[in-house]
Amino acid sequence: MYTPYQKFISQNPDVERIALQREMEGKIEGKIESKADSILNILKFRFSNDMLIDLAKQALGDIQDIQVLSHLEDKALKSKDEEDIYEWLNKYLSQSNIEDKVEDKADKKERTMATFDDTLSITQTNLAMRSTEGIRKDFPILSRQVHDKPLVYLDSTASSQKPTIVLETMEHYYRSYNANIHRGVYQISEEATAAVDKARVKIARFINARQSKQVIFTRNTTESINLVAYSWGTENIHAGDLIVLTEMEHHSNLVPWQLLAQRTGARLEFIPVSDDGLLRLDIYEQLLQQQPKLVAFTHMSNVLGTINPAKEMIAQAHTAGAIVLLDAAQSVPHLPVDVQDLDVDFLAFSGHKMLGPTGIGVLYGKRALLEAMPPFMGGGDMIRSVHLRESTWNDLPWKFEAGTPAIAEAIGLGAAVDYLNTLGMTAVQQHEREITIYALEQLQLVPDLKIYGPDASQRGGVISFILDDIHPHDLASILDQEVGVAIRAGHHCAQPLMDRFELAATARASFYIYTLPEEIDILVQGLRKAQEIFHF
Repeated sequence: MYTPYQKFISQNPDVERIALQREMEGKIEGKIESKADSILNILKFRFSNDMLIDLAKQALGDIQDIQVLSHLEDKALKSKDEEDIYEWLNKYLSQSNIEDKVEDKADKKERTMATFDDTLSITQTNLAMRSTEGIRKDFPILSRQVHDKPLVYLDSTASSQKPTIVLETMEHYYRSYNANIHRGVYQISEEATAAVDKARVKIARFINARQSKQVIFTRNTTESINLVAYSWGTENIHAGDLIVLTEMEHHSNLVPWQLLAQRTGARLEFIPVSDDGLLRLDIYEQLLQQQPKLVAFTHMSNVLGTINPAKEMIAQAHTAGAIVLLDAAQSVPHLPVDVQDLDVDFLAFSGHKMLGPTGIGVLYGKRALLEAMPPFMGGGDMIRSVHLRESTWNDLPWKFEAGTPAIAEAIGLGAAVDYLNTLGMTAVQQHEREITIYALEQLQLVPDLKIYGPDASQRGGVISFILDDIHPHDLASILDQEVGVAIRAGHHCAQPLMDRFELAATARASFYIYTLPEEIDILVQGLRKAQEIFHF
């Protein structure tokens, strides 16, 4: 005798078949989810790489074949490094390139942060379409007074001022999603991680790096150069090897190589500087005949303003078999820089000179060089696995970013890059060239004032000078107190260059996107006032 249910099934056989099919599908679906979770857990245990885990989640979510998942589980267990994982992930990510996925990840997460985007948007514009007066309104500090006079800030070579967008972006991070990045599975940590990832991508695109993993976050240009000197230099520079530098280098691109030479027995030679502030490229060619291992030089002098022919010098060095490091602390903020076009091996710059915060810098390197280099510092985040007696290292860029990074600063630098992009770096360079030409013309009218460096065609927005027998420190103090002008005085961390010109110090005025011609006029007035004070 049939139960009511059995009677119903006997009269409707398709119902039982569908029920069994759904039960089987459910079991299979459960097995698929379980297998995918198993693979993720294996990857999390074996590899400390949040980006890899996120990519694996994307790939595994699209796989509905239990046999494929079983095969991948076996590969996850047997793979010895992350390159193996990336290789099979690439097969299951909709034929997309892994690097594109990595860089797009930050963009996708950032789009979920609606408040961030709504409150901190920047109007797309161009410097040529905006007056300098309009740009100055974006910089709160430029409205303040010093000694009851409007601030005239002519020290951007030392450190630039910050637009409101950078200040608000960093404040927004601290107010809305302040959390440590990487490995946090809660929302604000993921938002912070995405914001840093996105900043890295922005910076990579700003200098036209091929991949964002080639952008290493450091504290500043100085740390970036030291990283190369210790990590690459210790492995590749040996007794008797030649390192070629120049007489116009900032101490940051001189002292690390001196220390390396002392450790290894390498020798240093220098490209001289001519009386008009240009590198002696004829001597450079002679030095290259000695087949140096490394050439390191500044793209733009922080004292003379000289813009060196970097692309040509790099090509010459490569022909001679040398690796090249370019100190771009003064060039990246002020003119278009394309690392692929330059074909430079290493490039270093700082955030605080390009409208960003202090405490954040960048080292760009060619991937093959960075991959071969050992870590610079040890600690958290730069490891893949740690055991009592040995450790293995994380992938780029994290291999060189030990410890908690400068999160707010990285995000702030990303905002600074956004701001510069809205203006356009070609327009930025053109504005500074016009200001520099005007400043050179006006300063040359001041009696007994001597300017150092080349003409405006080969110079950035930097002018170093001396006035009469007035010490540069006295001159800077008078300008500050009498007319509210902020300039730099001293050897500018370039003592060998001072020695070259037989100087103890110079006064230095430097310009940026917010500098007005009227501010040059105030500077000249202040210089004449100083002459009156010292020669009353």
